[in-house]
Amino acid sequence: MDFLGNYDVVVVGAGHAGIEAAHAAAMLGAKTAIFTLTLDFIGNMPCNPSIGGTAKGHLVREIDALGGLMGIAADATFLQSRMLNRGKGPAVHSLRVQTDRKRYHMWMKHALELTPNLEIHQAEIVRLDVQNGHVCGVVTALGGYYSCKCVVIATGTALGGRIFVGEAHYDGGPDGTHAATALTKDLTAHGVPLRRFKTGTPARVHRRSIDFSKLDCQPGDPDELLQPFSFMTHKPMHNKVDCYIAYTNPETHKVILDNLSRSPLYGGDIQGVGPRYCPSIEDKVVRFKGKERHPVFVEPCGENTEEMYLQGASSSLPEDVQNAFYRSIKGFENIEIMRPAYAIEYDCVDPTSLEATLESKVVRGLYGAGQFNGTSGYEEAAAQGLLAGLNAARNAVGESQLILPRQSSYLGTLVDDLVTKGVMDPYRMMTSRSEYRLTLRQDNADTRLTPIGREYGLVQDDRWTKYQQTQAVLDAERRR
Repeated sequence: MDFLGNYDVVVVGAGHAGIEAAHAAAMLGAKTAIFTLTLDFIGNMPCNPSIGGTAKGHLVREIDALGGLMGIAADATFLQSRMLNRGKGPAVHSLRVQTDRKRYHMWMKHALELTPNLEIHQAEIVRLDVQNGHVCGVVTALGGYYSCKCVVIATGTALGGRIFVGEAHYDGGPDGTHAATALTKDLTAHGVPLRRFKTGTPARVHRRSIDFSKLDCQPGDPDELLQPFSFMTHKPMHNKVDCYIAYTNPETHKVILDNLSRSPLYGGDIQGVGPRYCPSIEDKVVRFKGKERHPVFVEPCGENTEEMYLQGASSSLPEDVQNAFYRSIKGFENIEIMRPAYAIEYDCVDPTSLEATLESKVVRGLYGAGQFNGTSGYEEAAAQGLLAGLNAARNAVGESQLILPRQSSYLGTLVDDLVTKGVMDPYRMMTSRSEYRLTLRQDNADTRLTPIGREYGLVQDDRWTKYQQTQAVLDAERRR
């Protein structure tokens, strides 16, 4: 092995969890390195090109209030913005935006490049150096050794990743990347308890092959009602695109049911447990036999691409079956599939083996974040990443770590659920999971969390000044 560097914190993976972990650790002054299989997929969106949604929008606001990046990035790269649940009380109002996935990647990559105390490396981590029960360094596939005091594992679906499309299956990560299989073996050797989960994505299709006249248009909110995710965003906001809704029908369902034996999900090839709240289209057809149709949300992947995402129609069926059932949908009769749908199995940790700080009870100094901890969703991942990176940095210098109680935030609820209850399938945050949801609104995330972020060193002077100005206005109005 060749000694190549010494760090306080090493982050493995540069998806949504890894980005926030590396940024948080570095902003606290820790000498930090982030490792990714490819620099071209930093902040990649392998699933739907959107940020926020029910309860997820709350998490993005909480990330922002604590000094994270996701909210600012979403504001800078959004294509369409909608406030969900406007017909209900303010506690469950949730912001959701369609995002330009390439611009989001470029924004996040540049943000990391500009972060002080942070180095970015394209390399696969294959082994941890663990001595006396504490992580001391990492080893790359090329034989490089980097010493460190703490490691954050944020591997997404690449850890032990396996792709399934009908009868075809092979080791791989999302969007054509390769799987990280060596690290799985090493973590198991150190006694870290792992399990197999599964997720999937729908096909990406060409815009010109869709007859939008047969679909329901779903515009964003009027520009005058648009609200940013970040408390630091002040520039005017404008919607750029419309989304659309198509619907499956009995013919679609018949095609799927007739070919169910060719699905690796029902044929027994897939062993991992899939997300309960985001099932594949074949799962929906089987589980909800009484429903004559299911919605398919047609969403643009970016402003400068003709690629469209078919949210709600993920599948692991063979390509020929995908062609058949997509083309049975009204408006999709001449659909051109650019990327076929696929399912992916991956390795993740049993989160009950983690402390409430997200540090492992098995290997000290080792932290987990994102899908590695058994969650699903970009927002859940990013929120955990921020907490793990903050705590890893403070651990590295011997300072107290942050534990957020359930009543403080959706992030506190998320972590408490993970480490005390565990998960049987990929965990998704919902407003119903919090018994304190009436007070944990997205509009008061700064009041709840920015002082905590300041106390623990993550909230910088510009954000703190803005927060104090806002609080002064609110205090004056209360006195009046």
